[in-house]
Amino acid sequence: MKLADLDLNKAYTYADYLQWSFKERVELIKGKVLKMSPAPNPRHQVLSMEISGRMWDFLKGKECRVYPAPFDVRLSHKAAEDSMIATVVQPDISVVCDPGKIDGKGCIGAPDIVVEILSPSNNEQELKHKYEVYEQSGVKEYWVVFPAERMIIIYTLMDGRFAGSRPYTVGSTISSSVLSGFSLNVSELFSQA
Repeated sequence: MKLADLDLNKAYTYADYLQWSFKERVELIKGKVLKMSPAPNPRHQVLSMEISGRMWDFLKGKECRVYPAPFDVRLSHKAAEDSMIATVVQPDISVVCDPGKIDGKGCIGAPDIVVEILSPSNNEQELKHKYEVYEQSGVKEYWVVFPAERMIIIYTLMDGRFAGSRPYTVGSTISSSVLSGFSLNVSELFSQA
């Protein structure tokens, strides 16, 4: 089967997703197939490794765990049955603090933190489609990394809605409301990339 064989106007489920074996990477957002960007560029990968590595070091010995992509996150309010799940995404980085959400397929339910690193070809997908599903599914913090601008914005869930932070730029230090005591120096992060 090829991606071109799919009817992109049709709604699909995670059960369908598990049957696909084409080489293109895709995500499902509310049943709709969205192609993922081609393989990330080196800068994207360095930023992903820096952020996930620092989180990994901080979380050693704690219940929360960090999972870098590729890692399926199934977002469903109704059920855990594959045929009922219409949204499956692969965030660049997921932090999950409830071990009960992890199974052999990835994560079922909202991670506590999701980090997405933008690339020129995925801005709309990250900033519109994923923002909405992350907010609706209860992700506590959604970090959006803007490599070209050397900036990060954190959306924190408050009363069921995301509230955006000020832009964290070079010279800023990020802290997390989810990971008490964690901090990330933005200058150091972007100097590595």
